[in-house]
Amino acid sequence: MVIRMIQNMTSGNPTKLIIQFTIPLLIGNIFQQLYSISDIIIVGRLLGVNALAAVGATGPIFFLLLAIIIGFTSGLTVITAQRFGAGDYKGMRRSVATSTIISLSFTIISSLAFILVMPPLLRLMNVPEEIMQDAYNFIVIICGGLIMFVLYNLLSGFLRALGDSRTPLYFLIFTSLINIALNYFLIGFCGMDVRGSALGTIISLTISSACCIWWIKRKFSILIPHPEDHRFDWEFYKEHLAIAFPMTLQFSILALSSMIIQSVCNTFGPITIAAFTSAMRVEQLAAQPMVSFGIALATYTAQNYGAGMIGRIRRGVINCSFISLGISLVLALMIFSIGGSIIDIFTREGHDQVRQIALSYLNISILFYFFLGQIFIYRNALQGLGKPTMPLISSIVELGMRSFAAIYLASHFGFIGICWASPIAWVGASTVLFFGYHYAIHQLGSKYLYTHHQTELPWH
Repeated sequence: MVIRMIQNMTSGNPTKLIIQFTIPLLIGNIFQQLYSISDIIIVGRLLGVNALAAVGATGPIFFLLLAIIIGFTSGLTVITAQRFGAGDYKGMRRSVATSTIISLSFTIISSLAFILVMPPLLRLMNVPEEIMQDAYNFIVIICGGLIMFVLYNLLSGFLRALGDSRTPLYFLIFTSLINIALNYFLIGFCGMDVRGSALGTIISLTISSACCIWWIKRKFSILIPHPEDHRFDWEFYKEHLAIAFPMTLQFSILALSSMIIQSVCNTFGPITIAAFTSAMRVEQLAAQPMVSFGIALATYTAQNYGAGMIGRIRRGVINCSFISLGISLVLALMIFSIGGSIIDIFTREGHDQVRQIALSYLNISILFYFFLGQIFIYRNALQGLGKPTMPLISSIVELGMRSFAAIYLASHFGFIGICWASPIAWVGASTVLFFGYHYAIHQLGSKYLYTHHQTELPWH
């Protein structure tokens, strides 16, 4: 049966619904970033700058792994949300069964592939020899535990598809605290090196996944497939893969551009790597409000698209754009004011070089946060519509602009050239997505106007 925790976003005030859905997501994402940041702080303070640099040097690879997982699972659960929005509960259960089988198969292949290619990949990224072994030890454990990343993101995606963004939050807060405690225990008391940080992350995600399974069985039986829902249907599989693969490619392209920037940054030595790692963690935390609105908008868009509510999609996107503008201004002011104090937390003692290099990056990137916010809004809206092509094109544009800027500008201006790579890419990608979204929504509005005889005008 459908229980009260399921949130139908096809009726009611769009802004209120999106904000209500976003707040638990935001808190959860902040906690996720905080325990990621806590890993870096614990490593930096207990093991030193070189260990911090080793974990930071693998950051883009870690991001690539997460990008593949998030892109793939998000693409699969778009179909789940669309079926729920259309009131097709049998199709929703079939989507859960199909998504689970595809995800588990995909994860096994991906884990083995990444473990095999990791040594040459680290060398390709110019990881310094003095931190190579620690970098390898950390990332190989992460690769071995990818199944837990996939399981948690897939289960959370199913819950969000039905409008429940709170339950994954509660589990994430609980497991975040466990992760921090495990890192202190494994590194501080058991004497482990960076492997303790990776192991703590895997164990905490295992607990979080178990909590999600328990909750779905107890409260969301509507999601549990019936035996007949597991029947193989190639056309239904293709429908899921047609969204999942482009989204995976899109996220992977973004991660690849980060790998290119990191490989250029790695040539500047451990101090610069540590500073860049610290700055990126601060930026990732600052971006979470925009990320959360994007995730909420994807669910909102998917449900309303399934119900044929094109006008409500327009209103949701416009309102989120204005909210994103306000958020980007507040974040820029906060980082400009207290960014230096935050950077000092990452090292054992106030490290002037680390602080100065990190701030040189942050003080440039904060000026362009509005464009970053627009990327999350338009990209997720298009994904919710089941239109992955334009987000993919924007990702390719972002890859090209960021890579060119990082390589060319760094060769002429040093590290400050790297600082301009992301802002340049954000402007280019957001411009592509802006025009892509408006073209797609215009086409859909015309289609529904014709098909449904003006039952809901696209501008309403």
